[in-house]
This record gives sequence, C-alpha cells and structure tokens, in this order.
Amino acid sequence: MNNEAMQICEYILKAAKNAGADDCKVIFSKRRFVEMSHRDHKLEEVKEATSQNIGMDVFVNQRFSTQTTVDLRQESLDMFVRNAIETTKLLEEDPYRCLPDPRYYEGRQDIELEMSDNGYETVTPELRLTMTRELEDSCREAGGDKVVSITSGVYDEFSDVVILTSNGFQGHEQKTMFHSGVGMTAQDEGDRRPAGWDFAGSRSIKGLPAARDIGKQAAARTLELLGAKKIATETLPVIIDNRCVGNVLGNYVWAMNGAALQQKSSFLEHKKGEKTGSGVFTLIDDPFIVGGMGSRLFDGEGFAAQKRVMVDQGVLKEYFIDWYRSRKLGVEPTAGGPANLILPPGERSVAEIMKDLGRGILINGFIGGNSNPNTGDFSIGITGTLFENGEPAQAVAEMNIAGNHLQFWHKLTEAANDPWPYSSWRLPSLVFSDVVVSGM
Repeated sequence: MNNEAMQICEYILKAAKNAGADDCKVIFSKRRFVEMSHRDHKLEEVKEATSQNIGMDVFVNQRFSTQTTVDLRQESLDMFVRNAIETTKLLEEDPYRCLPDPRYYEGRQDIELEMSDNGYETVTPELRLTMTRELEDSCREAGGDKVVSITSGVYDEFSDVVILTSNGFQGHEQKTMFHSGVGMTAQDEGDRRPAGWDFAGSRSIKGLPAARDIGKQAAARTLELLGAKKIATETLPVIIDNRCVGNVLGNYVWAMNGAALQQKSSFLEHKKGEKTGSGVFTLIDDPFIVGGMGSRLFDGEGFAAQKRVMVDQGVLKEYFIDWYRSRKLGVEPTAGGPANLILPPGERSVAEIMKDLGRGILINGFIGGNSNPNTGDFSIGITGTLFENGEPAQAVAEMNIAGNHLQFWHKLTEAANDPWPYSSWRLPSLVFSDVVVSGM
C-alpha cells in the first residue's frame, strides 16, 4: 500500500473518532486520465487531468454524510473533519446507515488480477496520436467514397485508491484502463447519413485490438446500414449483436438492484426463485477474471468479492443488494452491482445461426426507446440487417421492437459463440424467437 496515503487515512480516522464520529470510512484517491480525439484528418481535442482527493463517509448519532476535500495540509484536514462531523449532526436520522458488519470483509481472495498495466507511464502523446490517426485512416480506407465524416479517439486512465474504515477494513486498488474507438458517418440515398462505430476497452494497452482492425470494423458496421428501409410489421426471429445486447439486458439488471427493489420500482420484485427466462438465460457475476474490466477483490463497501450465479437457466437466484438496502429490506447483502457479467456463449457463429433460421433480423444498433422499471414493458428503435435464406438481404431502419422483460427473456433460444471481451459485460450475440418487429 501507499504509505503516505495510509498515514493520511489513519490520521483522518483517528481525528474523526476524537471529534465525535461513531464510525468513519476514508478513501484516498489519485487519478490521471488522458483523452485524445481526431476528426477528419485533424487533431480535434486533447484533455489531460490529474486529481487527488480525500473522501470521507461520516456516521454520527444515526446520521450519515459523505464529504470530500482536495486540501491535504494537516491544519486543513483537521478543519475538514470537524466541519464534516458538525454538518452531519444537522441531518435527519437514518437508523439504517452504518458501516457493514466486518464479517463481510472476510474471505478476500489472494489473487493477482493484473488490473494495472506496468507500462502505463511509457504511453506517450505521440503513441496516442498515432493510434487516433490509424483508427481514422483505416476506417476511411475501408469506407471509401461513402465516408462523410470520421471521428476517432483514445482514452487512458490510471487510478490508485486506498480505503480504510474505523471497523477494520483496509483495501488498496491500482488500476489502468484503455479505450479505443472510431465512429463513421456515411453518405446514403438522399439526405440520409447513417452512422456506425466500433470500440474496445482493456486494462492494458496491449490488450486492445489493433487500431486498424477497429477502424475497418467501424466502416463495415456503417456500410451495413446503407440503403436501410422499413419492412412491414412482422413476427420473426432476431439476433442482437454482441456489442448491443447490453442495451436490452441493462434494463433487466437494473431491476435486480437493491435500490429498485427497496423503492418498489422493479419488475423483478418477489421474483427470486422464479423462472424469468428460458434455459439459455444464465447470468454469472465473476469478479476474478484476470485482467477483466470489472474484476475486483472487494467492492466499494469492502465486501470480499464472490463469484455468483445470478440467473441460472432462467431462474432468478440473486439480487445485487448493498449493505444499506439489505438493512432496509431485511435480507442478506450480496454486492452493490456486477463485476464482470457473463452470459455463457454457445457453440455456433452468427453466420451459422442465420443459415439455420433462414429469415430474420440481425440487430446491430438501438436508437432511443424506453423501459418501464415497474412493469418491465419496453420499446426501442432498431437498426440492422434483414436476412433471407440465411444471407443478408437488406438493411432495415426506423423500426422498433417492443415487449415485456418478463416474457422477452423466455424467447431467448440461443447464444452465439462470440462473447465481446472488451467490456466488463462479456456477452455474446443472442437469438430471440417470435419477436414483433414494427415497421410499416
């Protein structure tokens, strides 16, 4: 652990207790990020920032507040602590607010998750600029005379966090992350300007795909949208592209959240143990993937991370419930949110599945839409490709799918063999049967 950060955190904990706090949690955070974008042959924007701050959760007389400061001088910290406690005393009581039971800190795994790229300091401005140019150049080359505009970008971040609590938790996390992506707008018939994209994220810069590959893929995904038309409303199978599955699944996962359950705004309330999807629908939360974007040994409350099967062959097994909501709901806590969310892949490629289905729509983008967290009803605009006899036939746009999550996931018939590895949600393309696709 960072000795200076540890000493500052220990000092604040002691000062808080001496000033009347019942309990306290201190987070010392250092962060640096660099963001660079390139647009139509020109460097468009460069952002760089380094920050360092202290965050403190204060518990006093059944009252709670969160305070932050960037001034680490001792006299300033003393005043910060005193003011934080006096301010907290003015708030309304909340008997459910307290630090977690220390037993939830126990059982932390001793695993090297490789969350930090040791070569982060060697990433230069020149390398970032080269990457953005390669992203754009490869996309422009693949897009040909259909290109209207291209924007590429890279982002990297380093963070170093120390966490201490007055009831015994100590944690240290050092992480890096890298993102690389490009978006293209194309010239279509008339004044239509379809836009496509591709992106990737990784804990290490070497874990990213080659910039040229991302650029080519972005162009291919954009060109697939050319000539898009509505078709008549029809009930047919759909395949949701692996990069887009999270747009639909996210509404289901939100309904698993303790905040939604406690506020009675979840369509999954009282559904634990019930079948909410088909036998293909399994969700695993795995925090122990080496180099995973969401990997962790402990969560934000200090809970020792655990691998959990959240949905097992359609049966809802667990919720994501933090300590505070667990006390309000009177249930055992699990975690405040997912680490690495996995839906196990199948054995066949999207192309093989298309040939087997014959006719359907491959959805490669969502536009707008809404989802009712209380009922599970949803409606969302789509872009994609109609396939006939297993082969792409025409692009489709200005259409939408609608349904209810409590029925929709029962229509899941197959997962493809292409889990997207460049995100904390490692999801494959998914096949749904009998989906009403609304058009003309």
